[in-house]
Amino acid sequence: MQVFCFYITGHLNIVFPAEYRKEILPYIYNHQNEDGGWGFHIEGHSIMFCTVLNYICMRMLGEGPDGGQDNACARGRKWILDHGGVTHIPSWGKTWLSIIGVFEWSGSNPMPPEFWLLPSFLPMHPAKMWIYCRLVYMPFSYLYGKRFVGPITPLILQLRDELYTQPYNEVNWTKVRHLCANEDVYYPHPWVQDLLWDSLYILTEPLLTRWPLNKLVREKALQVTMKHIHYEDENSRYITVGVVEKALCMLACWVEDPNGDCFKKHLARVKEYIWVGEDGIKMHSFGSQLWDAVWAIQAFLASDLTIEIGPTLARGHDFIKKSQVRDNPSGDFKGMHRHISKGSWTFSDQDHGLQVFDCTAEGLRCCLLFSMMLPEVVGDKMEPERLFDAVNILLSLQSKNGGLSAWEPAGAADWLEILNPTKFFEGIVVEHEYVECTASTIQALVLFKKLYPGHRKKEVENCIANAVRYIESIQMLDGSWYGNWGICFLYGTWFALGGLAAVGKTYNNSLAMQKAVDLLLRTQKDDGGWGESYFSCPSKEYVPFQGNQSVLVQTAWAMMGLIHAGQAERDPTPLHRAAKLIINSQMENGDFPQQETTGVFNRNCTLHYAAYRNIFPFWALAEYRRCVPLPSRSL
Repeated sequence: MQVFCFYITGHLNIVFPAEYRKEILPYIYNHQNEDGGWGFHIEGHSIMFCTVLNYICMRMLGEGPDGGQDNACARGRKWILDHGGVTHIPSWGKTWLSIIGVFEWSGSNPMPPEFWLLPSFLPMHPAKMWIYCRLVYMPFSYLYGKRFVGPITPLILQLRDELYTQPYNEVNWTKVRHLCANEDVYYPHPWVQDLLWDSLYILTEPLLTRWPLNKLVREKALQVTMKHIHYEDENSRYITVGVVEKALCMLACWVEDPNGDCFKKHLARVKEYIWVGEDGIKMHSFGSQLWDAVWAIQAFLASDLTIEIGPTLARGHDFIKKSQVRDNPSGDFKGMHRHISKGSWTFSDQDHGLQVFDCTAEGLRCCLLFSMMLPEVVGDKMEPERLFDAVNILLSLQSKNGGLSAWEPAGAADWLEILNPTKFFEGIVVEHEYVECTASTIQALVLFKKLYPGHRKKEVENCIANAVRYIESIQMLDGSWYGNWGICFLYGTWFALGGLAAVGKTYNNSLAMQKAVDLLLRTQKDDGGWGESYFSCPSKEYVPFQGNQSVLVQTAWAMMGLIHAGQAERDPTPLHRAAKLIINSQMENGDFPQQETTGVFNRNCTLHYAAYRNIFPFWALAEYRRCVPLPSRSL
């Protein structure tokens, strides 16, 4: 998507010069599937959306129609044509192809910018949307409302010939709007949604694009939409909330003013998304610096090596303190559909500005742990007022059911999910509560209550009690919890057991803990480890990893979950077996091997956290050493 943006703006050779292309193209080649297509993630089956995007990307980066390593372009094009051609790309793809000129806007379902003018009492008001959904469709709707199309170059004309199963000028654009390759469908559209799109397409759009409504309504809607885009850009220092939004917001700014400061500021922050790996250069997240740091620090603290690694701990402590968001979003942030952010932590660093509440809970917990240590070793503790700010924002996120959400308060009607316009994500329309955010908050507030017992005492106690009830209420029948940001039931169960243990729940007094422990013991593999397939996430049922192979990161999660539940006191044998596997898997340089992806996003897209492979096995061994009695030895 970034390549598409820079192709349109004329900055492709500036942002991605020849040396960059030498590494970008190998990344694409390395993740092409045997059937010629590309998956939604590097372990996924081929889908139309990613195959088309990768094919066009290769062509824009200079490959010919039959070029690329191992005939990558020809194989990719064959997959596309064999599966119905580019008319079967899902809605995001149709929109992007319309933007670059390889599709017609009349073949896309409407995304009217008038959505941003709706009154707040309506259930579909933008403020009630999940922030990532809101901030993707914001620039999409601006570009749709403008019917923007990039320059029609010779390459674009060639792509029109290469990607269709019929001549471009013979495509019936009205009839292709709802087409989607079966391989791309994870969340099928209900009929009511198709009815909504058809109504907008047939009845609404013809009115809004003609005089006088094109002047009275459409132009105002575009201005309001662009005002929101600028607001989000400024409050994220032009990083935006993610890589998809980055390309769209940057392009919207260029469309508004190609020579404007906003587009130039966007260009300056493109580097935040460029990552170099063993498999090539990729456009990835803006980083998970804070998220990785809080886990690494807690692993270090569990190791009881404070003196030996004091300087490392002090630097980590300093980073966390400097990364806390110190202010709310600028101006009338409620009017711009934003929540308070003062006192929070983001996924990456302070510059990003978007609060994330499991990050906030874990950042708070680290600062509280450091406050109990010698300042000569780990640095000065955080001021109480800043801790209070963090508690305030956590308390603001709790829903009526006791759960806590991730970015903004949940509360919009769940039925709005039937309007999910994507077909490859689930649960993206409104904010939801998550076991991870809820469990992290419990653990942070329990420690905060111990150190600051008088601060908002009743509110903190109620929050903890309600959060515990929420966790117990969403436990699966098999004893697990569904993990939303890691794979999958092992991840969610580790979080849940940590939260329950923090309030004094044990195997002996908690049926939820008993059921979870039974699940973990039942799923331990012969080699002592655990391994869960990413297929658990879309299927919402526990799917063991293929064969008898264990995944060390997941083994660490299960191991720490059992330690939380007091397995060491009952029968430490399963913990000994797991520890043996982790120890024997460590490489000579101290590293642990990179295995399967263990992160996930919206049920259906895996995320790679490179640091996980070392943080969690190390942390599990540290907890094992600290909490588990060693086997007796006969003298």
